[in-house]
Amino acid sequence: MLRTPAGRTRLAVLEWLKDPVSPAPRRRYTDPAGNGVTARAVATALGLPRRAARAHLALLADLGLVRAHRIRRRTYYRREEFRIAEVARLFEKGW
Repeated sequence: MLRTPAGRTRLAVLEWLKDPVSPAPRRRYTDPAGNGVTARAVATALGLPRRAARAHLALLADLGLVRAHRIRRRTYYRREEFRIAEVARLFEKGW
């Protein structure tokens, strides 16, 4: 899951989502700390194509490591800290 080359990208996405800085917020409800960030913001920050960012975020959401919610027509993503801590504990115990 996180050991492949794509896994490094997912780790970079999770790392960046710790303290996201949304590029040029255009809407009043775009608060990176509160609402999360869009796939476009992740793609811009990490230099990925938007489709690739969307695919990585969808996988992370399916795993429960990221929470996705929609506001109007956009999907915003935030880290799910409790689930990330749970997974980290599993790896520490040796799975």
